[in-house]
Amino acid sequence: MARSVYDKLRALQEVLSRKFDVEREIQEIPKSLATKTELLNRLRKSLTDRSSAHEAVKGRLTEIEQRLVEAEGSREQYEGQMDAIKTQREYEALDKEIRDATEKEQGLRKELLKEQQADEELRLALEKDQVMIQKQEEDVAEEQSKIKLKVKEKNVELKKLAGDERRITPGLDEDILFKFERIIRNKAGIGIVALAKGVCTGCHMILPPQFVNTVRTGVDVSFCPYCSRILFYQADEEDESLETAILDEDLEEEAEEDEEQDEDQDQESDEEI
Repeated sequence: MARSVYDKLRALQEVLSRKFDVEREIQEIPKSLATKTELLNRLRKSLTDRSSAHEAVKGRLTEIEQRLVEAEGSREQYEGQMDAIKTQREYEALDKEIRDATEKEQGLRKELLKEQQADEELRLALEKDQVMIQKQEEDVAEEQSKIKLKVKEKNVELKKLAGDERRITPGLDEDILFKFERIIRNKAGIGIVALAKGVCTGCHMILPPQFVNTVRTGVDVSFCPYCSRILFYQADEEDESLETAILDEDLEEEAEEDEEQDEDQDQESDEEI
């Protein structure tokens, strides 16, 4: 196989790896907005809950104030009847009514004070929530603007990468391209690796000698049987030394054969003489 195919695949690997990274970055970008939006929603829910609680407190305040007015009226009415009392029994009965009315009035005043404090606390909490919501709404709006800008920049980069991909892919087999893209997605952006000393440098597994020879010839695109990456042969010093040794051995054998032939010819010449 022409070396240019592997060169194209290595160049395409850089483009596809970056392309998939950018696509993942685009997917990650909205997460910051999601976090801010979730906080905003929680603040709004808190405001709604506190508003409901505040309305309930105000309703109880109105009811207590009304009951307090009635209790005060009853006490004053009983106190006004004291001048008309003629007997001790009447006095004791009316005195009890006044004491009960006074106790009820005091209880209502305490209850009223408690609800007034709750009303004030809720009012302050609502004001605080409103301030926080306004600030969070501003943060969300700012984040939305940032996201639009980031996505726009990433899309510009994707467009450029798509152009690079179109320039590289002509001449490459469609089936190989399909597998290559899938491998790069699943293998951290590395889809083509060297075969060195019989080992796949992607997964570091030792490969069978026959398979190594197939990769070495480069007739077809070969995929690692363990990690599925495309393999290309990379010569090293050990391989070069082995080739040199084989070549030297072949030359020595040829020299020995030539020497034997010369000896045979000399012997034949001696016999003829």
